[in-house]
Amino acid sequence: MSTTSKAGQRIASLLDENSFVEIGGLVTARATDFNLTPSMTPSDGCITGYGVIDGKLVYVYSQDASVLNGTIGEMHAKKITNLYNLAMKMGAPIIGLIESAGLRLQEAADALEAFGEIYLKQTYASGVIPQITAIFGTCGGGLGLFPTMTDFTFMEEKSGKLFVNAPNALDGNVITKCDTSSAAFQSKESGIVDVVADETSILAQISELVGFLPSNNEDETFEECTDDLNRVNAELASCVGDTSIALSILADDNHFFEVKAEYGRNMVTGFLRLNGATVGAVANRAQICDEEGKVTDELGCVLTREGCEKAADFVNFCDAFGIPVLTLTNVTGYEATIASEKEIAKAAAKLTYAFANATVPKVNVIIGKAFGTAYVAMNSKAIGADITLAWPDAQIGTMEGKLAAKIMYDGQGADVINKQAAAYEALQLNVTSAARRGYVDTIVNAADTRKYVIGAFEMLFTKSEDRPLKKHGTV
Repeated sequence: MSTTSKAGQRIASLLDENSFVEIGGLVTARATDFNLTPSMTPSDGCITGYGVIDGKLVYVYSQDASVLNGTIGEMHAKKITNLYNLAMKMGAPIIGLIESAGLRLQEAADALEAFGEIYLKQTYASGVIPQITAIFGTCGGGLGLFPTMTDFTFMEEKSGKLFVNAPNALDGNVITKCDTSSAAFQSKESGIVDVVADETSILAQISELVGFLPSNNEDETFEECTDDLNRVNAELASCVGDTSIALSILADDNHFFEVKAEYGRNMVTGFLRLNGATVGAVANRAQICDEEGKVTDELGCVLTREGCEKAADFVNFCDAFGIPVLTLTNVTGYEATIASEKEIAKAAAKLTYAFANATVPKVNVIIGKAFGTAYVAMNSKAIGADITLAWPDAQIGTMEGKLAAKIMYDGQGADVINKQAAAYEALQLNVTSAARRGYVDTIVNAADTRKYVIGAFEMLFTKSEDRPLKKHGTV
């Protein structure tokens, strides 16, 4: 491997020191059209091989932009597909470091075939081994499908460019007006990118993520837990609004790895460890707080299209790889705008389906309000949660008491409505009422949540659930 090329340096920085073994280092392009020669295509613009991250086997390919701009041709693709074959045989994650001008024009139909072969391998690997992509330079055209067919995507904040159609090719747009290829756009607007950072941070965070993930869909991931399993956290009660903070508090050693933080911000997704075992977390978020705990943004306790799709994709990943799912629920309904109405029903259906379809251990903690079918969609017992916990001041029902009273006692005056609203909240929204009906298994003090959640997942460790035989669902 060339240690002077940027592609080689990235691999060296990502993997444990001196652990990388290159495969196919002598491969060059076979095509000779348009004056192509082997000397022009060392390693055919792609370094491939294997190594370890914290002792865990991984396979890595890194595109070399100094060789024909990292363009993909027949042999370049063959090296990547060969790497996928090895990764699937060994059951190990595959990591792609992207910087390429895309299709190699000199190879025409061979290059098109090459793209298709990589798409096929990505499809085969989906749900079998974790696939991670990091974009350090250009990733355009058909190459833009690479990260969207993998599980997690990282993108360099300044040099990374991700697009199918370049910004200037969009009717009525120029890149100075709206850079649709930028990391900011692809993380905040499209939701393709999970993490945006500088190159050094990206490589460090990929290593961190790999530590959370199993090597394959038949593997498990544990590490020794030195944190107190019965840790009491009085501050949890004040984290109903910003649940990313709540999840950090609950996690072993307060270590929570959030993904897609900039997209669908009223839904939190990410990984934490509980008693050393990796758990996927999905949580409603009504507020965003700064490091000092001050509220910087109000998001509302609603499900949005972006939040639903983000959570559904995350739950599907966790289910495919046997990762238990924890939810923190605080939701009052759906986003109500003309724009959201176009897509919210389908998105909410995807979320409901993802939770209902998942057979991994599922624990739901109702930390605030749980109203209407938006609550049902958030991993409720009705759609398959194995254990449902609730904090003492949680509310579960169809809607706010005042609104329910206005509907039921329309036109009967403020005194009647206020009286009936209080009665409705006491009878219908009280968490104890839900517990008496079996919709909540245990009411726990917020401070004690960690030990109850850990206990629930330990009890569910050997869960096995049969479902109707079918090829796959259609939602």
